[in-house]
Amino acid sequence: MSESAAMASELAWLDATAQAELVRKKEVTPSELVEAVISRIEALNPRLNAVITPMYDLARAAASGPLPDGPLRGVPYLLKDLGATYAGVPQSMGSAFMKGVVSPQDTVLTGRLKAAGLVVVGKTNTPELGLLPTTEPKVFGPSRNPWDLGRSTGGSSGGSAAAVAAGIVPAAHANDGGGSIRIPASCCGLFGLKPTRGRISLGPVLGDSLNGLTNEHAVTRSVRDSAALLDATAGPAPGDPYYAPPPARSYLEEVGADPGRLRIALTTQALTGVEVHPDCVAAASDAARLCSDLGHEVEEAAPDLRGDVVAPAFMTIWAAGCAWDIDGLAQATGRTPEPDQFEPFTWALYEMGKSVSASGYLMAVTGLQQVARQVATFLEKYDLWLSPTVAEPPPPLGTFEPEPSNPLLPLFRAGAYIPFTPLANATGNPAMSVPLYWNAEGLPIGAHFMARYGDETTLFRLAAQLEQARPWADRRPGVRV
Repeated sequence: MSESAAMASELAWLDATAQAELVRKKEVTPSELVEAVISRIEALNPRLNAVITPMYDLARAAASGPLPDGPLRGVPYLLKDLGATYAGVPQSMGSAFMKGVVSPQDTVLTGRLKAAGLVVVGKTNTPELGLLPTTEPKVFGPSRNPWDLGRSTGGSSGGSAAAVAAGIVPAAHANDGGGSIRIPASCCGLFGLKPTRGRISLGPVLGDSLNGLTNEHAVTRSVRDSAALLDATAGPAPGDPYYAPPPARSYLEEVGADPGRLRIALTTQALTGVEVHPDCVAAASDAARLCSDLGHEVEEAAPDLRGDVVAPAFMTIWAAGCAWDIDGLAQATGRTPEPDQFEPFTWALYEMGKSVSASGYLMAVTGLQQVARQVATFLEKYDLWLSPTVAEPPPPLGTFEPEPSNPLLPLFRAGAYIPFTPLANATGNPAMSVPLYWNAEGLPIGAHFMARYGDETTLFRLAAQLEQARPWADRRPGVRV
């Protein structure tokens, strides 16, 4: 590797905060950072399939023009092709039904990312409508895990996670309706925080999504980048139906602050009773030992929740949400949805959602609200609840393929894979996946922490402490810059 290539590689592995500091010091220009990212996309994307919509001309124009003097000025960024929209750019959502549909406006989140000085260089791959915990849409093909190209990146923010893990960008947009930030973070060895319900506005079109299951944020390599991004994007917008209580100070100030002696509950068994792979048990247990070594009090405990109540209520809202999503897209585009425009699983879930009655939907909402109260009571005793992020290491691509006789098979396969993450979506609590463990095959497996409603502060404080005690930034996959 030449000296210039080596310098470019090291620049790529700096986090967004460090890159922004170089821009402020005028040691590098936003245009130079953007061109370097474009080069990395062109070099790596044929293997990873992480970026499905390049936005090079827009990025070059933004980088060369006057950028807002925000905290991340000049840093290249990627948007997931779901959720946050960018005016004038297609938003396909992993679906043939939406391919070629151009977004008419920025979402509130996109506007805040731009105001922070970030330069969007492209959009990343996602499963159709973000419905599955793997990123293998038929219309764009699968994203591939840079730790093992035959493995899933997780989903639904798998394209973003693959790009960050491989060093294309230091951070990328992600969102989370059942674990879609935290699952790819676990699969790709990244830090992934799902904020409190209502922390980041879904405006201007949406008030909430799937009765508040869905949250916006990012996947990052460093804890401080996640905090800086949340500082830049959090807060209500006019007309929001509700919003999370504001923090006492900026999240970036909490990174490095003393978390105190925390009481942490450890759970390694799934509430639904599905089998948890020994590697995932080991990842959570290893995180528990590290927390104990750092002076925290850890004990095995779990709230008395019935998995046979939680899972059906969640699936009812998930299916109804799929029907709402497709019907809403049809109304917005003037297109008529037909089965051949969607993957078999998506259409089967759509039909399932159409069969949900109004009372059935509201009963499911009530059920999850009762679960939220039980979890809140449990977290009066404990500061954090620790578990595995997923129930098995990154699975092989194709694991979630439906069968002709059973198109809903991926839904039940997902239930076996992700019994832990959806609970934080149901309750609205903030939660994070922290990359502390790699198994014997060299695959990352995250440790999952849930905090009290509105308490991202404790998560950031502990995450920074864990990052310092066991740094992960130098752990790099085989496919990388």
